[in-house]
Amino acid sequence: METESRPAPFPWARVLHVGLCLLRLSPQQFWAMTPIEFHAAAGGLAPRNVAVSRADLDGLMARFPDVPDAP
Repeated sequence: METESRPAPFPWARVLHVGLCLLRLSPQQFWAMTPIEFHAAAGGLAPRNVAVSRADLDGLMARFPDVPDAP
């Protein structure tokens, strides 16, 4: 039996929340944006999975060692 695969519905609630609440766009600004402008404004063009290298982490730990709280 073949199942029909349907695309997920567009996440309007999430998009409206990001645009109006997090980015604090006015409704006029929000609705005037193109999808790629919105994607960029919401951080969609930022590099993903930028991990700290072990050498960078070791350097940070040396510069900022954990110090126990004074009593």
